[in-house]
Amino acid sequence: MGPGDLSRALASLPLQTDARLLVGSESFDDAGVFVLSDDMALVQTVDFFAPVVDDPYDFGRIAAANALSDVYAMGGEPLTALNIVGFPTSKLPIEVLTEILRGGHEMVRAAGALTVGGHTVVDEELKYGLAVTGRADPRRLLTNTGARVGDRLVLTKPLGSGLLTTAARSGNLDADLHRTMVEWMTRLNDVASRAALAVGARCATDVTGFGLLGHASHMARGSGVTLTIDVASVPLLPGARAAAERGVNTGGGGRNAEYLKPRVEWGGTDAIMRTILVDPQTSGGLLVAVPEPALDDYLSRVAGAVQIGAVAARAQVDIVLA
Repeated sequence: MGPGDLSRALASLPLQTDARLLVGSESFDDAGVFVLSDDMALVQTVDFFAPVVDDPYDFGRIAAANALSDVYAMGGEPLTALNIVGFPTSKLPIEVLTEILRGGHEMVRAAGALTVGGHTVVDEELKYGLAVTGRADPRRLLTNTGARVGDRLVLTKPLGSGLLTTAARSGNLDADLHRTMVEWMTRLNDVASRAALAVGARCATDVTGFGLLGHASHMARGSGVTLTIDVASVPLLPGARAAAERGVNTGGGGRNAEYLKPRVEWGGTDAIMRTILVDPQTSGGLLVAVPEPALDDYLSRVAGAVQIGAVAARAQVDIVLA
């Protein structure tokens, strides 16, 4: 669901107030955070979706990495995971589900967590994901409300997975590009998360369904700042720009663009890059607001991380593109 529709759906619901609830739904953050003690908090999230690649094993790995990322985006450590499955038993052999679950299980294990069960329903459309519980130190969280003027914005994975998976489903993606895409989508955000805490960062979000600019907008409004992004520095997956130039697009990208119209100063950004910047990502990287003195340290710790902008004082819009 796009950010605009989701905002309207939640608008009339009462906010929950409890001293133990450090992060709820009001800031559109990546996971909820509930305090258990002075040095321990639960981090909870859920994420599931229809297949983005054809291979069941890869789909399981990608979906699991995507769900685990929400815990990492809060500075947490995943502990347990529950499978969530909608499966069309009359359309697909059960071996497909076995491979999906195997891929998810292996990714959860790679994260140092345990798969402890789950829930399945018969559905007309295949869906898979995880509900994940993690832990974090409530005194050292990453949230999307902690950006400060002068911080540097760092993106830890390249953009373009939504466009490339769409191209792949139509049989219009080179095998090497597909392989590289899957490699990035199955890369956990654990190193990026731990490095952010280590260098003293307090603000991060993972870039998923709302696209880079959608999640950046939530960060800007939650933190009371404006984010400036150097479009030319934004890293892209190989083949992403070419896919956009061929006219590949997604429904989610269109919804994101509509939501962002009044929230972004687009400058001279061309139509192709606009498409990529609002492209819904699956298992994307972290967008981290890194204190300027710690920038080089952070970049040295996270392979593939790129500085793409900075945090400025609040202006009339959430994001300024340059």
